[in-house]
Amino acid sequence: MTNHNKSDYDQLFIESFSIEAATLNQSLIYQSIPAWDSVGHMTLIASIEEKFNITIEIDDIINFSSYTVGIEILKKYGVNF
Repeated sequence: MTNHNKSDYDQLFIESFSIEAATLNQSLIYQSIPAWDSVGHMTLIASIEEKFNITIEIDDIINFSSYTVGIEILKKYGVNF
């Protein structure tokens, strides 16, 4: 397991969706903002995989339904904040 800075995770959301840091909370869920559509979702996943040097399984990509769920999914891949 590798500890990472949570700000790296946050920055991926900010850059992928052009949102403010204040938006990053448990209410940020898939399709809750226009930018987090299916294309935005795959852009975010690709950014996460590249940043943390992991490959996320298809089931986890589908289940990556919110900002907070994403943190839990990343733990499965040894990414801890």
